[in-house]
Amino acid sequence: MSEIPTETSGGRPAVPTSSPVDPISSAPVVPGVDAATVATGHPAARPMPAVAVVGGGPAGLMAAEVLSRAGVEVHLFDAMPSVGRKFLLAGKGGLNLTHAEPAEQFMSRYGARAGSVGAMLRGFGPQALRDWATGLGIETFVGTSGRVFPTDMKAAPLLRAWLHRLRHPEAGAGVPVRFHMRHRWLGWDDSAEPDAAGRQHLRFATPQGTIALAADAVVLALGGASWARLGSDGAWVPLLEARGVPVAPLAPANCGFDVAGRTAATAGEPPESRREFFRDLLGAAPAPEPGWTAHFAERFAGQPFKSVAIAFTDRQGRSFRRRGEFVATASGIEGSLVYAASALLRDEIAAQGSATLHLDLLPDHTPERVLAEARHPRGSRSLSSHLKSRLGIDGIKMAILHELLGKEALNDAALLAAAIKALPVVLVATRPIDEAISSAGGVPFEAMDARLMPAALPGVFCAGEMLDWEAPTGGYLMTACMASGRVAGQGVLDFLGR
Repeated sequence: MSEIPTETSGGRPAVPTSSPVDPISSAPVVPGVDAATVATGHPAARPMPAVAVVGGGPAGLMAAEVLSRAGVEVHLFDAMPSVGRKFLLAGKGGLNLTHAEPAEQFMSRYGARAGSVGAMLRGFGPQALRDWATGLGIETFVGTSGRVFPTDMKAAPLLRAWLHRLRHPEAGAGVPVRFHMRHRWLGWDDSAEPDAAGRQHLRFATPQGTIALAADAVVLALGGASWARLGSDGAWVPLLEARGVPVAPLAPANCGFDVAGRTAATAGEPPESRREFFRDLLGAAPAPEPGWTAHFAERFAGQPFKSVAIAFTDRQGRSFRRRGEFVATASGIEGSLVYAASALLRDEIAAQGSATLHLDLLPDHTPERVLAEARHPRGSRSLSSHLKSRLGIDGIKMAILHELLGKEALNDAALLAAAIKALPVVLVATRPIDEAISSAGGVPFEAMDARLMPAALPGVFCAGEMLDWEAPTGGYLMTACMASGRVAGQGVLDFLGR
C-alpha cells in the first residue's frame, strides 16, 4: 500500500479531492486496476486493513500503539508540525503521569462520569500506566502528594522513547506507524456514508493543498478546545454534529476565574451598604467590570496564597472544601486549589451568574483562637502590624482583607475574625477556554457504544479529551486519555474482526 504524499514521503504532489483514492493513499484509482498496481507497477492482493488515527496526543498515540501491535497498518495525522505538543507542555515543571491514591478515591475524581471513565480505567489504570512507562525505559516515583512522575520529571524522554517504538517496533511486536504532520482534518468528503467497501473517505488540508483519502476505520483523538495554539481548537465539533453526533458544549475545566469588580473609589466601603445605596437610588445598577482594584492587581497579581483553604457549596447542595495553594491574577484567581473546585464553580456561575467561595486564610487556627487574637489589645500599633504579630497575616493575605472588607469590618474584631476564617470571594466568570488546562463537554458516552464508536458513525471511534468527561489536575487527565485511546484502538480491532 502506498504512503500518502507528505513532506515525509518524498514530496509527491497531492491529488485533488475530486479524484478517487485508495485506502490511505493519494494514488488515483484506475478503473479495473488495483490501487497498489498504480502505485508500484505490480499487481497486488487487497492489502491489510488501514486505519487513520487523527490527533497525535496521548489518546491518539495510544490507539495507534494498540493497532500497530495487532498488525494493523496505522497512519497518524496531526495538524501540527510534530506530535505531543500539549503533552510536552504538561511536562513543564514535572510530568504528572497519574496518581497513586486508592482506586475508589481515584475513580471519584471523574465526578458524574466516574462510571463511564471507570470502565475504561479497568483495562488501563494507574498501575498499568506506570508499567507501560517502565516498558519504555522510564522509571517512575510517587511524590509526597501521591502524584506519580518520571524519575527525571521530564516529558521529552518518554515521548521520544514512545515515538521510536511506534516508528520502529521490534520484530514481531507490530508494524511501523506512519506519521503525517501538518495534515489538518477537514471532515468527510461529499459522500456522508462509507463506500461499498465500508471505508471512510476523509479530507485533509496540507501544505500541498487539500487531499482525500480512505481508511477502513478512523480514530478521532482531536482534543478539546484549550490551548488552541498546540492543536486543540474544537474545530471538530461542527463536523461531527453535521453527521448526527451529539456534542455537549465545550467549556473551560481546570480554569481560572474573574472576581467581582470593585472600583478604587468604592474599595473599602461595606459591600452591602454600597449595593443598598445604588438599589435605593436607581433601582438597579450596572455590574462593575470584573477584576481586582488597580492597586491590588498591580501589587499582587502573580503572588500565591499559601496554606489556605477554600469552601464552596452550590445551589444543589454539593460541597467542596480543601486546603492548598492558588495564585492571584490581574483579574481574579487560578491555580491547583481553584482548579480542583472549578467544575462546581463554573456550573454555578452558568446557572446563577456568580459563585461565592469562602477563603480560610488560617486553616490551622480555630475560629476561637482567631477571634481571641483579633480582640487582643493592639495599643498604638496599626491593624496590619497587629495581625502580623498575633496571627502571622501579612502580604497578600492582609491585602485581600483590605480589598474585600469595608472599614467597619476591619475595625470590628468579631467581623474581622469571621472574615479571616471565611472570607467571601465572589466569582463572576471563568477565564476563556483557551487559557484553561483542559475542557469539559464533548461527545457523550450515551451516544457511543462500549467501544467508543458513535451510533451515528459506524467505523469511527472517539478518544481523549473530545469525550464528555472532565477531571482535576493530578494525573487523572493523562490516565483517562490514555485509557480511552486503548479502548478506541481495541474497538477498531473488534470492528475489523481482528
